[in-house]
Amino acid sequence: MKKRRGDDTPEFRPGTWLSGTGPDHDIAICTRVRLARNLQGFPFAPCIEEAQAKQVRDLVLAGLGKKGLPETLQVADLAGMDELERSVLVERHLISRDLAASKRAVALAFDSEESVALMINEEDHLRLQVFAPGLQPEAAWRRAERLDDALIQRLPIAWSEEFGFLTSCPTNTGTGLRLSVMVHLPGLVWSEEIDKATNTAQKIHLAVRGLYGEGSRALGDFYQVSNQVTLGRDEQQIQQDVMLAVSRLVHWERDVRSALLRGSARTKTLDRVHRALGTIERAQILSSEEALGCLSALRLGIETELLDGFDIAAINRALLLSQPGHLQRHTRQLLKPEERDQRRAQLLREVLGCAP
Repeated sequence: MKKRRGDDTPEFRPGTWLSGTGPDHDIAICTRVRLARNLQGFPFAPCIEEAQAKQVRDLVLAGLGKKGLPETLQVADLAGMDELERSVLVERHLISRDLAASKRAVALAFDSEESVALMINEEDHLRLQVFAPGLQPEAAWRRAERLDDALIQRLPIAWSEEFGFLTSCPTNTGTGLRLSVMVHLPGLVWSEEIDKATNTAQKIHLAVRGLYGEGSRALGDFYQVSNQVTLGRDEQQIQQDVMLAVSRLVHWERDVRSALLRGSARTKTLDRVHRALGTIERAQILSSEEALGCLSALRLGIETELLDGFDIAAINRALLLSQPGHLQRHTRQLLKPEERDQRRAQLLREVLGCAP
């Protein structure tokens, strides 16, 4: 089969969360460490006034500007950013939907590889995020810890000897650590075992959410698995809890994929993968949800060697470019929903090299 080519435009290079590398990257897409921190002397976000929010933003940015920080970060002031550019940052997992919608004095600091991102004035005054490709909780934690230690030296972080780090939401109090892993689980979805898998995770106090975290649905068979409890658990215990659960999910998904490649199940799986390819090759209208579903099937087809002529990097670029913000930025115009669906169908063929 002729080799398909992806879109190599640097502007649309996926960030660390979608680089397609790292341990177990066929299933574990990305590991994220998020630390919630607040500053002494200021109300928490739900009660903070605009003038105080500006003080918090300025104080944090001043701390980031001091010499000796272990990361080189650039700052984006979201106040001067339009809705489209904010949505692009959400799609790249650099900011949350809540921060994108905020009218307060908010800002983002991030590195050139998009592996570190600090949200200022989200649910907490400061939310530090570190991303590592594949399943790498320890590596992500070590990097986050170094940056956190440096910030503690530069900022008056709210801390209690009894409770630990103080946060807006009680579920984050203690370590303030949320460790999450984004996993791709089409095998469990197709075999109708996903509910059993998510229920098992929830029984051991892990949260299972969609592609964009809390409040989002599992589009494209992507799920985020994270700890729910921070108080009374130290960082090492949280890492062990999440690592154990995700490792089991990875093995479970692999077992199911193997079953889907045997006997009559193989024919059905092959048919489903090629139907997704046919949809991308011929469809004139594709919603975001349908596009992610098709790309999920292609990704599974590549990983199980049912499909050749594509590579994961091209699928990842297509996944990102199919999102509404990236799609509109790529076309350099604001599009109505029906116009986006038409342009998305065309764009996926261009990115993947699928001629109709």
